[in-house]
Amino acid sequence: MRLKNKVAIITGAGSGQGKEAAKIFAAEGAHVVIAEWNEDNGKSVEKEILNTGHKATFIKTDISDENNVKELVEQVISQKHRIDILFNNAGIGFSSRSQYKMASVLETPLDDWNNILSINLNGTYLMCKHVLPIMIEQQSGNIVNNSSLNGILGVTGADAYTASKGGVVALSRVMAVDYGKYNIRVNCICPGAIDTPMIQEVLDNPEIAKNYEAGPLGRVGKPEEVAQAALFLASEESSYITGLIMPVDGGWSVV
Repeated sequence: MRLKNKVAIITGAGSGQGKEAAKIFAAEGAHVVIAEWNEDNGKSVEKEILNTGHKATFIKTDISDENNVKELVEQVISQKHRIDILFNNAGIGFSSRSQYKMASVLETPLDDWNNILSINLNGTYLMCKHVLPIMIEQQSGNIVNNSSLNGILGVTGADAYTASKGGVVALSRVMAVDYGKYNIRVNCICPGAIDTPMIQEVLDNPEIAKNYEAGPLGRVGKPEEVAQAALFLASEESSYITGLIMPVDGGWSVV
């Protein structure tokens, strides 16, 4: 029960890494707020957690809309009166290629660039902007941001995505400096290739999948492995850690 009686908001908790984090955080004692734009997915995860006897609340949320984010935070405070943990997990990537072009700077339309950043980077900023005042008033809080291996390495082919995730890394560092005096910790996870719907289309290509499996551990990651890293950073087991940029990538970042 490492998160007993904690109130934890997890964005993008309707699938993949966010879903696994919601389940694990709830099992560790947190009341999990599932902030998810896909209503079917959000309700499904809420039901799954409640059926195990743990605590969860689904709130439909578009993290790129400031008014929506503000309403989410106000609703959580009105119901639970505090926010202990924020896991900024929501984001878009390769699974959104039918909507937004994943390409180089030269080939990325401005609208696509802006839309990708509005979710991946602006969404993280907006959630922090509206949760931090609560944590400052409490004199305690814990923020875990989900970036990507693209945020720390020169991975080609999706430059808007890479820029957005690099921004999350830099934002995590400066917030760790700014808000440590309020007993607020800010850390960042950088997953590599994780077997989630976001990259399923890529993993279905045997040649590309072979490249992903070429890291030191020789396999792609599992969403629950990212969720366990988030749990560590969200718990008191990491009480003297802030500003950490943690690859969860099977060793890809060291080769």
